[in-house]
Formats: sequence, structure tokens, C-alpha cells
Amino acid sequence: MPAQMLESPKSSAPKTKSNSDRQQLIEALNEDLSREYQAIIAYVVYSQVIKGAAYMKVAKELEQHATEELQHALIISKQIDYLGGQPTVTPKEVKTSDDPKEMLQFDLDNETETIRHYRQRVKQCEAAGEYAMAEHIRQILVQEQDHQIELATALGKEVPQT
Repeated sequence: MPAQMLESPKSSAPKTKSNSDRQQLIEALNEDLSREYQAIIAYVVYSQVIKGAAYMKVAKELEQHATEELQHALIISKQIDYLGGQPTVTPKEVKTSDDPKEMLQFDLDNETETIRHYRQRVKQCEAAGEYAMAEHIRQILVQEQDHQIELATALGKEVPQT
């Protein structure tokens, strides 16, 4: 009996902190996954409804972004599953407009927010000792920054600081 009493505090103290950190990471990754779903939906819709000769090339880029965002969603879902969580099925709200510039601005704003969150996630993963996960997110971050640059360029704007 005394041996059990000694084992219990030792094993439960680190588990509680570890489980709490893991749960926080799962929740944060699920928010990221909701943003990826938002991006997939937005890019699919925007690429099809954006009109005008000036936007033909942009529409093709948006289609490509949609496929890349799907890959991001798969990667993030896999990380959530690895941590023992359940991937969310709910996207963030998708804004729409009849104005192509407004649609591109919505995308730019969303990419900027996503980049901000992924930078935090890399730090969070490393603090939790999840270095491989941090590398996966860094790779996603590279593509998200490319999307941000392409959208800012299409709008004739400077790339927002994050």
C-alpha cells in the first residue's frame, strides 16, 4: 500500500501538466483547423465567382491556394489526432462580396491572422517539446506567407506586418 501512495503523486503531477499543455495545444490547433477550412471554402468560392479579365490569373492562383489549404488542413488534423484530440468540423465564418477587391482583402486579412496564429503555434509546440510538429507548422507557414504576398501584390498593397 505505501508503494502505491508514493507512485500516485509522482505519476499524476507530471501527467496533469502534460495533459493540460496537450489539451491547450489541441484546442489551439483546432482553431487553426477552423481557419484552414475557412480558407478552403473562401478560395474555392472566390476562385469561381471572381470576374473580369484583370482577375483571370488571380482566380487560377486562388484555385491553387485552395488545394494547398486542403493539405494544411490534413496536416493539422493529423497533428490533432496524434495528440489524442478530435479534429473540429466547423470552419470560421467566410465573408463574401460581389466586389473582387473586397474578396481579396478578406483573404489577405485571413492569411495575416493565420500567419500570426501559426507563429504562436510554433512557439507553443516547441515549448511542449513537439519539435516535429513545429516543423510541420513552419512548412505550412511558408505557404501561408506566399499566399499573403500574392494577395497583397494582387491588391497593389504592401504585405501586412504580422
